[in-house]
Amino acid sequence: MFDKHKQDDAELTGSINPVANAMAAMLPDQTGLPESDLAFARVAAADVLSKGDRNVSQSWENPATGARGSVTPLTSSFTENGNTCREFLASHVQGKIETWLEGNACQNGSKWEVRTLKAWKRS
Repeated sequence: MFDKHKQDDAELTGSINPVANAMAAMLPDQTGLPESDLAFARVAAADVLSKGDRNVSQSWENPATGARGSVTPLTSSFTENGNTCREFLASHVQGKIETWLEGNACQNGSKWEVRTLKAWKRS
């Protein structure tokens, strides 16, 4: 007999990126966007912030969903609770729909970790 749940679990297990999944588990979703897309955006944010530049963007793409976007640092480094942090703006494009996100990331040792990621509210 065909057990759909067992097949789905096997397919999902093979498609999980352990690094992106660990990063995603640290944050509650405040965006309403697919977590699999946000995991790619978080990895791009950590990568571009580690370079230290302010006027550089890092693109990202989730081949599984076709979503894509970019991450751009907005501020120079600042200290928050003893940590070096930066703010950034990220885009999420799915088909013809574009969404903007704002985030904050801080260094944990030599790695950058996204602390907040939420829908950008235009002024």
